[in-house]
Amino acid sequence: MNVDELLLPLALILVVAKLFSILGKKLGLPQVVGMIVAGILLGLIRYIPGQNVFTSSAMEGLSFLAKIGVILIMFSAGLDTDLKQFKKIGVPSVVITLLGVAFPLLFGFLAAGGMLFGGKFSALSQSDLISCLFYGTILAATSVSITVAALKELGKLNTKVGMSIIAAAIIDDVIGIVLLSLFISIDATGGAGDIGRSIGMMIAFFAAAVAVGLLIRLAMKYISKRFPHTRRIPILSFAVCFFYAYAAEKWFGVADITGAYVAGLMLSGLHEAEYVDRKIEISNYMIFAPVFFANIGITSNFDSINAQMAGFGVLFVLAGMAGKVIGCGGGALLCGYGLKDSLRVGIGMMVRAEVVLVCAQRGVDSGLVDPAIMPFVLILIIATTLLTPLLLKFSYRKELPPPELPPTYVREEKPAA
Repeated sequence: MNVDELLLPLALILVVAKLFSILGKKLGLPQVVGMIVAGILLGLIRYIPGQNVFTSSAMEGLSFLAKIGVILIMFSAGLDTDLKQFKKIGVPSVVITLLGVAFPLLFGFLAAGGMLFGGKFSALSQSDLISCLFYGTILAATSVSITVAALKELGKLNTKVGMSIIAAAIIDDVIGIVLLSLFISIDATGGAGDIGRSIGMMIAFFAAAVAVGLLIRLAMKYISKRFPHTRRIPILSFAVCFFYAYAAEKWFGVADITGAYVAGLMLSGLHEAEYVDRKIEISNYMIFAPVFFANIGITSNFDSINAQMAGFGVLFVLAGMAGKVIGCGGGALLCGYGLKDSLRVGIGMMVRAEVVLVCAQRGVDSGLVDPAIMPFVLILIIATTLLTPLLLKFSYRKELPPPELPPTYVREEKPAA
């Protein structure tokens, strides 16, 4: 690969992705949506005859940068996970999470099997079965940052509903990442007899990751105490991230993004974790993350969206939304929440963002899902991002204090002479 061929595409991606991410933010959408739209528009250049911007060599280079970006995104997600919350998570949050994963997984599986494989579930090969399950796994992911912002604005974040959503989201991410790695591992090994081996390797990875992670935490605590707030701390954290990602993929057959996520988990809660996360965010969103999200748009192939895929895509989006509302809302209802609060929990858990894109792209890279699903994943993100705050506000409309009226201006009369 000629490095010079990568420079112009990289410059275009960084500028256009930033412009569209700012536009997305102004429209109330996640900035990643703007980056993907920028990638779709830049991808149109590939259809110009004789263009030498997005050459095969340049696309190969962008793919490498994008893979680093997704690893750092998952590392940051792990750093943001508050392990202390696990001690406070009660039975309701566990039930909400489990049903909130099970129903989207089931709906995604049924939608894929029904639309893409003609409903012949009994005739599915192991590969097709894993593919259908992976579509459901994509829908299992959630992202409650929009929900948290909406509840905070409504003054309802520190309520039973708000705390349940935050706690459930933590377990949700962990389960989603585990399922993703499990299905990729099973598909890679092949053969029903290797399922046990895949599960065993995953358990071995987590055991080794925790054992090594405890030693790394001790070392990081010592370093941060001796050299607080110095660059060597985030540099070493980068090294831990890449080591875990490599070890997971090469030694245990677990997805590299799972290794990066677990690395973040092991470093979360440290005194310097917030400082490390800030440095990771700066480094990643300067170059790697924009390339990852824009690359999704650039490589999106709309030519393969036929009537069957279009029908499945619409059903996929509806399954993703309904799965969280029914699963999480039903879990809350089972745990004694009122009907309104249960519905609010379901709506709050409906939002999707970066993690669903990561899962979908990993499925595409592994050959488990059709690349034509990516535009519908983007539609799911946009739809849930816009609908969730509106529906939450509507559900609380009778419980919110009336807006304060502006003070009435009274003209001051001059005293009579």
